[in-house]
Amino acid sequence: MHVIEAAGISKSYGGVTALRGCDLRVAPGTVHALLGENGAGKSTLVKILTGAVRQDAGRILLHGTPAQFRDTADAARHGVAVVSQELNLFPDLDVLANLFTKREILRRGLLDRAAMTAQAEPVLAELGLHVSPRAPVGALTLAQRQLVEIAKALLTNPRVLVLDEPTSALDDAGSARLLRVLRVLRDRRVGVVFVSHILEEVMAVSDEVTVLRDGAVVVSAARRDDMSVNRIVAAMLGDRTPATAHAAGRTVRDGAGPAPQDGLLAEDIAVPGVLHGVTVRARRGEIVGLAGVVGAGHRELLRVLSGGHPAAGGELRLPTGSGDPGPVRRPPKSLRAAVRSGIALVSGDRQFGLMPDKPIWTNISQVRSVALARDGAVIRRPLLRERARRQTEELGIRTSGVEQQAGMLSGGNQQKVVLAKWLEAAPFVLLLDDPTRGVDVGSKAEMHGLIRSAGTRRVTVICSTDLDELVSLCDRVVVFRRGQVVAELAGGDLNRHTLLEEMNAAA
Repeated sequence: MHVIEAAGISKSYGGVTALRGCDLRVAPGTVHALLGENGAGKSTLVKILTGAVRQDAGRILLHGTPAQFRDTADAARHGVAVVSQELNLFPDLDVLANLFTKREILRRGLLDRAAMTAQAEPVLAELGLHVSPRAPVGALTLAQRQLVEIAKALLTNPRVLVLDEPTSALDDAGSARLLRVLRVLRDRRVGVVFVSHILEEVMAVSDEVTVLRDGAVVVSAARRDDMSVNRIVAAMLGDRTPATAHAAGRTVRDGAGPAPQDGLLAEDIAVPGVLHGVTVRARRGEIVGLAGVVGAGHRELLRVLSGGHPAAGGELRLPTGSGDPGPVRRPPKSLRAAVRSGIALVSGDRQFGLMPDKPIWTNISQVRSVALARDGAVIRRPLLRERARRQTEELGIRTSGVEQQAGMLSGGNQQKVVLAKWLEAAPFVLLLDDPTRGVDVGSKAEMHGLIRSAGTRRVTVICSTDLDELVSLCDRVVVFRRGQVVAELAGGDLNRHTLLEEMNAAA
């Protein structure tokens, strides 16, 4: 009997089909890998298995009995625990309080911290997390918080443990410890669902493999010994595998050659446990992509460049627009410092870049007039409205006028407003983080055209979970693994298949 089973699961969001008749069966004492590209449906299936989302069709069976969980807490009470990509911790509480949230041990009506500590310490030690149970979670590193989340799930003594990218924030030692714990859980007859983009980990620890593509199961419960990284990649891609996929190619592994005279040079950038002396170069007029699996370090580099994450070491040289080399400087220490240095970050998370309750003109003028004061100390609204009107025309933003609230626009037009805001600041370096996430196909194509046009006059660096986007937009793509640059692809070598292979190759 399977410890948990999903049978014929379907789910749609607003007319978009996320899952189509998916089956997943997990036997006790097995590690079952659930794989697929971004958008394949893995996270939706995980959420349905663990009670976070209810399916439109199909059913969940627990030990052969139909089950429908009200929420993740209800699932945990039935022995199904989850560690999701989005950590569910309270930063203001200490480690112990987070480990026993809603499961506190009481003695005479009071918290029995001694009993909770006695239960927690062996699990923390097994994961190699050597922190005080009294330490506030907000003071821990991302990797330590990830281990707290895993320990929290293990302390429920689950019969089913669902792990969604559990090693994304862990270093090699932390990942190795977790994989050892998974083997112990296997011996205890726990059923484990293991979602990971790191295929070498999958091959090392899993017993069975299921692959999703476009919301459907294309490989079901295949034995790990019958699979290989190449077969998994082929299943994930299907007919989209390019004809050149098996060519030897000319992958560049030692950087991009000499530093550009009037471009971006990020040299020896280091963030403890995240980036290990990374160097990336980009020329004016060039679009350079950064790629990697979750936790590879490419997004962290973008955060360092934009002032959102402090760097422990490294230097920057920024373009000047004059053709002469720019001065060497340390990475910016804040978003404001980055903006004043000529660096702009366009995020696909519109909550980060948009004021939805404000007029379009206010959004577009926000950086130029307020942060940079480029129009003088006095804010002249007619001037700002006129500049915003020109931007909406140039970027093809479909609106009733610049007085319209930005939140009333479609997703694609909202993202154009975010882009317009940063183009108004006239940056030397344009950083793009999933810039077309959540927009429709037509708006995505329009955004790509705008990015190419804007990129002719500046350095453009892009991170995207959409590999097709990287292939179609970029002149070069720099591939990260474990906090290091491991490959660089350009020309005929820049295709989806080679990107996936380089992102998932053994270190």
